[in-house]
Formats: sequence, structure tokens, C-alpha cells
Amino acid sequence: MSGAKLLTFGCRLNLHESERMQALTGHLDDVVVVNTCAVTTSAERQARQAIRRTHREDPSKRIVVTGCAAQITPQNWLSLPGVAHVMGNAEKLEAGSWTDTALKQQASVADILSAPAVPAAPVTETGGHVRALLQVQQGCDHRCTFCIIPYGRGASRSVPVADVITRARQLVAAGHHEVVLTGVDIASWGRDLDGNPALGTLCRAVLDAVPELPRLRLSSLDPAAVDRDLWVLLAEEPRFLPHLHLSLQAASDMVLKRMKRRHSVHDAASLIERARRLRPDIAIGADLIAGFPTETEAQAQETLAFVTDYALPYLHVFPYSERPGTPAARMPSVPNAQRQARASALREAGEVSRRAYWQSMIGRELDVLMEGPERGHSAHFVPVRLAGGQAERGARLVLRAHTLDEAGLVAEIN
Repeated sequence: MSGAKLLTFGCRLNLHESERMQALTGHLDDVVVVNTCAVTTSAERQARQAIRRTHREDPSKRIVVTGCAAQITPQNWLSLPGVAHVMGNAEKLEAGSWTDTALKQQASVADILSAPAVPAAPVTETGGHVRALLQVQQGCDHRCTFCIIPYGRGASRSVPVADVITRARQLVAAGHHEVVLTGVDIASWGRDLDGNPALGTLCRAVLDAVPELPRLRLSSLDPAAVDRDLWVLLAEEPRFLPHLHLSLQAASDMVLKRMKRRHSVHDAASLIERARRLRPDIAIGADLIAGFPTETEAQAQETLAFVTDYALPYLHVFPYSERPGTPAARMPSVPNAQRQARASALREAGEVSRRAYWQSMIGRELDVLMEGPERGHSAHFVPVRLAGGQAERGARLVLRAHTLDEAGLVAEIN
């Protein structure tokens, strides 16, 4: 492929924005763009290693560093070998930033730090994915004690309903059967718009205005901010997919308090119970941090018991990683070996729940969006393999699951 090479670290939103940058850098064959993440020190370390490796393998390449880590500490990246330019998050999606002239004019550290951290045009389009990611929100207004992202992404900013609908129509017209609404904190969507609409209002508006869209899915959701319209859609709208991924982080009230989260264990449990009453087969996932500072063994066991008791099939488990500049980094730490052990225990419990959930789908008809000739995902985000045939990429099939393998369900055309 001609154009710049993109190396992306971190979240789905970063991947999404890298797709935009790929389109903007098609004329830059001698450039490598490193889109950094600031969530953990591990993510930053991986990006630095990639930069050093890139320069070592081909010193003629111009390395451009951007993303959240570059926004927060530009000086750390300017000094690395081979780095020709550092730009903040506000610049990276602007075409004017990628001219040869602009790349030769390095902004000062002070200018990067003082620039808006939110890109000017937050609505982004998908690349070559079957499921289209549609960014509806940027930034975050909360200050969880473990998180540096508000400093890299800025304050929460919402994309107006009309703009989201326009983009959703374009994505469907381009052949996408599923749209995933994404952002840094999508549950905060609408708070900066006139009338303070809620996320459920946006979802309802998209489904009403784009009736030809068969599947609408949400990315990670704050348990403290599920609004009335979302509950109604979950209960009544089959195109609103039965899959919620919660930004849970822990299931101990003391740990949640020290994280400065806005929900309690009771809140999370009530949400899960209500969701399952409305859609008994709903898939529920959660982000979890293992070994948060001050977490005792008893508190770790509370989170583990919650995962088991509520049979959460989709877990993203992260051992806690110190993020300099955050309050949590100054709290008494848990030894790394304990963090790793607690993370492993959570993953094992999640694997048991996941296999049981997949097993419950055997014998059922599944609406599967094919991502390749033989593989796709159901509406519940269960991985499915088509046995005894092949399908066109992007096709929607009604399949019946008949067995389970290590990767997910095995199904046949019904």
C-alpha cells in the first residue's frame, strides 16, 4: 500500500482515527505514523519500542508521533531517535497537518500542550470493516483516579444528532449492516447539546431515521448513565442489539470509591438484572482492573465473586498499571505479582462464563454478520463458524448453532 505506514496503540477510537489518517497520508511514502495511547505506561513503552525499531530498520523514514501520549507529554517523544514531528490529537485528523510544509514546522511543546485536545471533526468513518464504527462523542468530563485520558482527549463533546444520522445513512449505503456507536465516554453524549439529550435519544433517532439499518450496537458504557430510552430500546427494538459492555472496573464498593467511579456494586448488579429481565439472552461484558492500589485480597475476591455470580461472558481484564500524573499512582500499590495473579483469576472465571454462555446458544437460530467466508459474529457478539459452506464477506445469514469449538459456535445455514 502506498502512503504512510500507521502503527496504532490503544483503544478502538485510536484504531478508528488511524483509518482517517491513512486516508490523509496517502502521499507520504516515507513517513511512519505512530498513534500513541496514554492509558498505561505499558502502552507508551510499546510505542517507544516501535519507534526505536522503525528507526533502526530504516533510518530514512520520517517518524511522526501523535495520539494521547503525544498530547500529554510531547517532550518525551520529540527526543526519540528518528522522530521528525510530534502533533497533538487536535491536529491529526486535519488534512493541513499532513503536508510536507506542515511536517517541517514542528510546533513547540508549549503550543501542543495548550492546543485543544479534541479533534475538530469528531465524526469519523469506517475503513474496510464489516461492522462500521461511528464516533459520536469525544473526550471525558470525569476524573477517575486511575485515568489520564481527559488530559489527552479533552472535555466531552458530542456530535449532533443530524450529523450522526447523515453518517449512518452513508455507512448503510456503502453496504454496512451494522453500526457501532463509539467514543471515549458515549454515555455522556448529549450533555453539551441543547436540551441535554441522552444517549438513548440518539439511538432512537438513528434507528427511526435509518430504517434500513439492521443492527445498531454500543461500545463500552458507563453503568451510571443508562437512560430510560436505552431501556425501552432494549426491551422493544430488535435492531438494538442484545449486547452491553460495561465500564465496570471493579465490584468492590471501597475500590470503586477510591477509583472515583460513579456507580456502586448494587448499581451494577441492578443494571445487569434489569437488562436480563428485558432480554434474557443478552450478552454482558465488562472492563475490570485487577490489583488497583490499596485493593485487599478480600476486595479482589468481591470482584471475582461478582463475575462468577453474574456470569459475565465477555471480560476485558487489565492488571493495574501506574499512570504518572494520576491520583492512583500516588496510592499504596499492590505488588505486581498479585496484580497478575488476580487478573489471571478473573480471566479464568470469565472464560467459564463465556463457554457457558456460548453453550446456551446451541440449537438456536442466530443472526450472523459474516466477516469472512466462514466466520462472523452473532447479534450477541458470539463468534460463529459456518460449517459446510462459505459466505460472502458482509453477508447476514440466519444460522443454527449445533456445536462448540475452541473459537466459538459452529453453525449451519438454517
